[in-house]
Amino acid sequence: MSLQEYRAYSPWLRRGVHPRAAGVSIAVCGLLVAAGLWLIGQGVFIQAKALVAQVLLEHAWSQTVATGKLVKAWSWADTYPVAKISFPRIGQSSIVLAAGGGEALAFGPAHVAGSPLPGASGTSVIGGHRDTHFTYLRDVKAGDEIVVTDVRGAVTRYRATHSVIVHPGASGIATGGRRARLALVTCFPFDAVARADLRYVVFAEAVEPRH
Repeated sequence: MSLQEYRAYSPWLRRGVHPRAAGVSIAVCGLLVAAGLWLIGQGVFIQAKALVAQVLLEHAWSQTVATGKLVKAWSWADTYPVAKISFPRIGQSSIVLAAGGGEALAFGPAHVAGSPLPGASGTSVIGGHRDTHFTYLRDVKAGDEIVVTDVRGAVTRYRATHSVIVHPGASGIATGGRRARLALVTCFPFDAVARADLRYVVFAEAVEPRH
C-alpha cells in the first residue's frame, strides 16, 4: 500500500475496519440517503399536486355554479365537480368530484357512485385520501357544522353525529332513507406509512331544508 493510500484508509484501519468493508458501508449509506430523498420528493410532489388541483377545481366550481353547467378543471379530466363541502369550525373546505375512483381520488375527495348526491335524500358517501384531501377529517368532531353546496348553488347544512373506525367490508353505511345524510370516508390510521386496512368514517345528518 502506498503512503497516499495509507493516509486515505488510515482512519478506517485505526478502527479495525477493512477498506473494502468501509467502501460497502459508504455505498449502503449512499443508497439509503438516496432512497430517503426520493421518498421525501414523492411526498412533496403528492402534496403539491393536491394543492394545484384544488386551485383549478375551485375555478371550475365557480364556473359550474355561475353557468349551471358541469365544467371540467382541465380538458382531459375524466371527472368534474359535483359539490363543495365546508367545515366552518376548522376552516377547511374541498371540491367534491364525480365518481369515487381513479383520477377523481387523485385530485380531491369524490362522491361514491351508487350513493345519492350530496344534499339529496339518503346517505351520500364521499371518499378521500387520508394523506391529502381528507387529512382534516381527524379534526371533525360530533356537533360540527358541515355545509354542502350543490351545482345549482343550493346549500344543505349538516351536523356531524359521530365517527367510527371499521373494516372496509363492514362500514355499516346504508345509502337509503328519506333524510339527507353524509358518510365521509378515508383510510385509517391517518399517520400510517404502510397500507391502511381500516376506514375512518364521519357521519352527519341534515339539520335544515336546502335553500
